Amino acid sequence: MGTAPPGPPESRGRPSARAGGGAHHDDLSQRLADLARRMQHQVDTPAVLELIVASIAGTVPGAEEATISLVTGRRRVVSAAATDDLARRFDDLQQETRQGPCMDSMYERETVRVDDLATDQRWPALGRAAADAGLRSALCIQLFVQGEDLGAMNMLARTPQAFSDESERVGLLFASHAAIALAQAQKINHLELGMASRDLIGQAKGVLMERYKITSEQAFALLAKASQDANRKLVEVADHLTRTGVLGTEGPTGAAVDRHPARRGDRPAGP
Repeated sequence: MGTAPPGPPESRGRPSARAGGGAHHDDLSQRLADLARRMQHQVDTPAVLELIVASIAGTVPGAEEATISLVTGRRRVVSAAATDDLARRFDDLQQETRQGPCMDSMYERETVRVDDLATDQRWPALGRAAADAGLRSALCIQLFVQGEDLGAMNMLARTPQAFSDESERVGLLFASHAAIALAQAQKINHLELGMASRDLIGQAKGVLMERYKITSEQAFALLAKASQDANRKLVEVADHLTRTGVLGTEGPTGAAVDRHPARRGDRPAGP
């Protein structure tokens, strides 16, 4: 695992040596601008983190799952947010093996791309365990440095060679918007408290996913909308839902009053 101190600010987010010439998406700038506005409208840091990981798969080419890894005190690796248990397991494995691409990305301030975790010799213990769990490709980009705490945005895939130069470029653009949103939240020093809310938010998403037969991203969108409509923190909405079974946008019987769960315009099935 790389342990060198962080470099100067201008070195943050530099591409790996493998990234080549430009790639073009006609609507990429618009999508990133829309994402930035959505992040700015979230009322707390956990909501921003959840929105970041939920949006990666639809934005960064090759990404199937995502996490935001946090190293606290330059020692302990945890998932500040993750798309599912498999993605969170990747962060757990880095903590257990004390090695991994996302840890190197955080410490070295560079983009790290892994074509095949099963055969990459840089992190043999981590690679074997991750491949056994079902993950084969990774793309990791440093997201922030705040004192002794470091964060990285990690994109994962179940197939080898899932990420390209284009993935790196889009990922770096995405990360720059995400870092700005997190900085505006002014709560990076309190991410440990935010992570204490992570499981509660996950439970609330699970309730909605089971109730409406929807995806994790759609469930988070319902929570975020309820948070904005009520001007309450996301974790407060999640806590209310897990305790009472009622979402802020639902009536007393649990029937949804207003549901707009996804950017694509999908609506959940009825209860």
